[in-house]
Amino acid sequence: MYKYRKAVLIIHGFAGGTYDEESLFFTLQPRLEFDVYNFTLPGHKINLSTDVKYEEWIKCVSDKVEYLKNSGYTSIYLIGHSMGGLLATICANKYPIVKRLVLVAPAFKFLSSNDDNTIVKAIKTGPDIIKTYQVKEVISRFLKVSVQQFKEFEKVVSISQEEPKKLRIPTLIIQGTSDQVVPYESSEEIFNKMNCNKWLIELDGVTHDVFEGIKVDKINQEICKFLKKKNYNEEKIRKW
Repeated sequence: MYKYRKAVLIIHGFAGGTYDEESLFFTLQPRLEFDVYNFTLPGHKINLSTDVKYEEWIKCVSDKVEYLKNSGYTSIYLIGHSMGGLLATICANKYPIVKRLVLVAPAFKFLSSNDDNTIVKAIKTGPDIIKTYQVKEVISRFLKVSVQQFKEFEKVVSISQEEPKKLRIPTLIIQGTSDQVVPYESSEEIFNKMNCNKWLIELDGVTHDVFEGIKVDKINQEICKFLKKKNYNEEKIRKW
């Protein structure tokens, strides 16, 4: 049934859900070249469960890739937003069937300075995050997160630091310059570490909520173009 089709798997971020990438899903979904899938990571359905471990997030993504592989797809494309970008990178290195990778504001570094732990950073950076997101959205997401879950998130960040160096597939990174959650310099740094065929798009004035705002249609279409084109011959670094 799927012999000549490609599967696209979209992975949301920490304390997020499939609603974050909804516009991308509905851009890709009608395309005949793709079968598009998304899902909710363990513990993210209502409140972020305090007993979920980071290994469960990795296993969940691995299980989804295995399912698609066993369904007969010959090519799988992964798209990861924020923490989803880390999970996507880990699985891209694990499974040869993954042929392309899109990392949207991948959280290889989180918030600002490197000398504080994540929880302290979140407290310090909270006012700046609120400026770039709707207040209700910030409150609802932070209410989901426990100290223990921040620690599990930090473990994903820690174990994924060397993963970008291992990538050998075409990879597109998309990063906003006004992101108060993942600093632009983080994506620039991992881009420079990569030894694969790679591209970086810098989105001027865009926050961590990449799939909202005036540039969302252009972003979605560019991701579609990257996945569809056999030869994606764009400039390696672009500023929008």
